[in-house]
Amino acid sequence: MKNKAGQENSSCCSPSCRVEAILTVDERGQMVLPKEIRDRAGIQPGGKLALISWEREGEICCISLINTGRLIGMVQEALSPMMKDLMEASR
Repeated sequence: MKNKAGQENSSCCSPSCRVEAILTVDERGQMVLPKEIRDRAGIQPGGKLALISWEREGEICCISLINTGRLIGMVQEALSPMMKDLMEASR
């Protein structure tokens, strides 16, 4: 995507991304997700999140958190056609 000056946009995010909150990382590397975000995302105490990162020019430029339950479903959905083909080929 190009900006108004016709230069390549350095953002990793799609046009549908938006800033939901600004988080602060403490001395121990911990951060707090605001309650409103946890509620909207259905994140419960003890819930598991996968941290996904994107690299650009050798540095991490973006990170995203995905509920592991949804991540498992996404992987199963993506692999389902391949697994079906493998099962049919083995018959």
